[in-house]
Amino acid sequence: MDFPIFHIDFIGNRLLIAVDAILHVLINHAFAIGALPIVVLLEYTGIRHGDPRWDTLAYRLLKVVFIVTTTVGALTGVGIWFSAALVNPAAIGSLIRVFFWGWFVEWIVFVSEVSLIMLYFLSWPNSTESALAKRRHMRFGVMLAAFSWITMAIIVAILGFMMDPGDWHERQSLWAGLFNPMYLPQLAFRTSLAMVMGGMTMMAFGYWFTDHDTAFREGLARTICVWTALWTGLLAIAAWWYSSVVPAHMLANIPVAITTQAYTDWLANFKWVLIAGLLFVGWVLADSLRRPGRLHGGQYVAAALVLCVMLGQFERVREFIRKPFIIGNYMYANGIRVADYPLLRRDGILKHAVYAGVRDIRSDNQTIAGREVFQLTCTRCHTVKGVNGIRAQLVRMYGDQRWNADVIAAYLENMHGARYFMPPFPGNQEELTALAVYLASLQNRAQSYEGVQVTGIPKPDHVAASTHYGSIPDLTHP
Repeated sequence: MDFPIFHIDFIGNRLLIAVDAILHVLINHAFAIGALPIVVLLEYTGIRHGDPRWDTLAYRLLKVVFIVTTTVGALTGVGIWFSAALVNPAAIGSLIRVFFWGWFVEWIVFVSEVSLIMLYFLSWPNSTESALAKRRHMRFGVMLAAFSWITMAIIVAILGFMMDPGDWHERQSLWAGLFNPMYLPQLAFRTSLAMVMGGMTMMAFGYWFTDHDTAFREGLARTICVWTALWTGLLAIAAWWYSSVVPAHMLANIPVAITTQAYTDWLANFKWVLIAGLLFVGWVLADSLRRPGRLHGGQYVAAALVLCVMLGQFERVREFIRKPFIIGNYMYANGIRVADYPLLRRDGILKHAVYAGVRDIRSDNQTIAGREVFQLTCTRCHTVKGVNGIRAQLVRMYGDQRWNADVIAAYLENMHGARYFMPPFPGNQEELTALAVYLASLQNRAQSYEGVQVTGIPKPDHVAASTHYGSIPDLTHP
C-alpha cells in the first residue's frame, strides 16, 4: 500500500525469497551452527591426546566452514534482507519496529561472529607453537560457536513471532515479541537439527580427508557419531515439543503446504517418505557407531543430503502454514494490516494506495483498474503466467469455456472461507468486480505482469502527500 510493487512474473515473489532463504538456512544450520562445535571438539581431542592429526583435520574442516559461510552463506544472508525488503517492505518494516533492539544486538553479535571466524581461522597456524597458545586459540573457537548460536537464537524469535505473536497484541513490547509461544520449542528443534546436520556433514568431509589413515578414521567416526547420536535423541524430543505448540489452524494447512493443492492426496505417502529418510539417517549413525570407520563416505553424504532436503521442506511448510498471515493476526500475506481492512472495504484500496495508477473505476477502465487491484492484493504470492500463476489456476477451475467475470467475482468474495490460507479480499465491491473483469481477460490476453523495476514508479499524487508509513489517511472527510 505504501510502497511501489516489485514483481518478477516468471519466478514470483515467494520463490525469489524461498530459494535464497532456504539455501542460507541450510548453510547456517549445517556449517555455522552444527559444524563449528565439532571443529572445536576435534581441536580439543588433539590437545587431550597430543596427536597432531586431530589438529590438522580440524583445521582442514574449518577451512571448508570458513569458505562456505563467508561466501555463499554471507551473500544469501544479505540476499534475504534485500529480497524481503523488495517483496514485502511493509512486513519487514513492521518487524524492524517490533524487534529493533533485538536486531541491533543480533548485528553486534554477527559482526563479532565474523571477526571471530577470521581470528580463529587465520591464527590457527601460529597456535601450534605451544600448548598454552593452542588452549588460548581453542577459546576463540568456543566463543565463535557460541556467537553463531546466539545469532540464530535471536532470528528464531522473530520467525516464531511471525507464526504466533502470543500476547504481543496486548502488551506490544519487545520481550513479549521475543518470548512468543513458538520461540523455545523452535529454538530447541533448530539447535538439535543443526547439530545432527553438522555431524553428518563434517563426517562426510572427514571421511574424505582421512582416506589414507583407516585407523584414525575409526577414531574420528566414533567421536563425531557419539556427539551426533546424543543430539539425535534431543532432536526427537524437540520435534515433538515444536509440533505440539503449532496452532490448530496452521496444522490444517499442512496437507497443502507439504504437497501443494494438486497433490494433497499424496500426503500419507509423503509421510512415509519422511519416515524412511529419518530411518536411513538413524541407520547410518547406528552402523557407524557399531563399525566406526567402515562405512563408505557416500553414506554420510547421502544422510547429510536427506537432512538438507528435510530442512528445506520444513522451511517451506513453516512459511506456508502461517497463511493467510505473514505476521500472525497482525498482517496478511498481501502486506495489508488486519486493522486496515474495515477502512479499505469501505473506501476501496485504490483510494488509499500511494502508488496506484487508477483512483476511480469507470466502465471504460475496469480492466486497467482490475490490474491495479491485482497488483496491490495478489502479487505477493501470485504471478500471471509464472510460478503459482493465476491464469493456470483459472484454467484449472474453469477450463476452456468462456470465463465469466461474475462467477469469478463470486468465488473471490468467498475465497477465504473456502481456502483459509488465502487472505480475504481487502477492497470494496466495485474493486472486486474490476479484479474479476481483469482475471477473466487473461483467458485471451494473458500478458505477464511486470513490477516497477520494469515499468517505473508512478508519479505520487495527493494521496501520497497525505500518507505516511504505517497509517492510511481517511480521505472521506476532506
